[in-house]
Amino acid sequence: MPNKSSHAGHIAERSCVICRKKSDKSELLRFASVDGIQVFDLKNRIQGRGFYICNDSDCLQRLDRWIKKKRPWLIKKRLRTR
Repeated sequence: MPNKSSHAGHIAERSCVICRKKSDKSELLRFASVDGIQVFDLKNRIQGRGFYICNDSDCLQRLDRWIKKKRPWLIKKRLRTR
């Protein structure tokens, strides 16, 4: 039996940003924002701000709308130079 200060047996839990369902970290898909572009983080190793979504077709379809509506700063702004 692990003592109270041990992290043995701990399972990280995260929430889907679309449906707010809580699941084990390993069951969710992680996306990270790299220079304003959302990148699928397959190995959960990309540094920086990230978010999790369910591996569900409904949540995947609603991802673009969520980014545009709730997190517009995640979209890279391209400046025109003349």
